[in-house]
Amino acid sequence: MEVVNGGNGANAQYSVEKLVDTNYKYLRMCMEAYLLGQDLWDLIFCANTEIPVDTPGNAEPRRKWKIKCGKALFNLRTLIRREFIDHVRDVNSPKEV
Repeated sequence: MEVVNGGNGANAQYSVEKLVDTNYKYLRMCMEAYLLGQDLWDLIFCANTEIPVDTPGNAEPRRKWKIKCGKALFNLRTLIRREFIDHVRDVNSPKEV
């Protein structure tokens, strides 16, 4: 992991190398830390890994889940090199990725 654009402190931006066939353990550790920090890790290893049922009473929790899911999927998919992306292209759950 490296600091990008010279930032430090709260403004620092980090870059993580993309998934290749030899760096899975490293990338998993980085993604776990990032997803924990962004409050997205529960979509992978907690009870709410599936979208809430589509009922009038669940409209707001369902909307929030979709937003969190989209953020997690974006982060996970952008760290996979192009030659491996076909494995997760049609997956709609961060847990499955």
